Amino acid sequence: MIVDFPVAGQVFDYHFPWKWQADRGETEGRKKRPSCVVIVITNDAGHHVMFIAPITGKAPDKGRTALEIPETEARRASLDTNLPLWVILDELNADILETSFTLEDRSPRGSFSPDFTDAILRGVQRLRAVGRTRLSNRT
Repeated sequence: MIVDFPVAGQVFDYHFPWKWQADRGETEGRKKRPSCVVIVITNDAGHHVMFIAPITGKAPDKGRTALEIPETEARRASLDTNLPLWVILDELNADILETSFTLEDRSPRGSFSPDFTDAILRGVQRLRAVGRTRLSNRT
């Protein structure tokens, strides 16, 4: 049993490579950024696959899908409350918990509320259903 098992809604500092970086062969993000665990599933090998969404202070470009983080949620997740922040919904990393070398500190900085976490998950599921999810597979 993994003691430091992440759950949906927790926010970690994570070396998140954007899809364009992964497509160029980069194996880890250029900097740590706050990122949110969207969901954790168990694969056929019995490993726990985390689907992780990045959090950014840069307003999403036209054509991207993101959810603005309310100040209360930013506070819960120990994020900066002095600037607007977004969870990017149309781009995720998939990473195996047991072998992740990028989730160095397994202590979350904080967590979103269950309602906000559900909104993130529903948004990702809608995008996935219509084929609009960019996935960097780190598994």
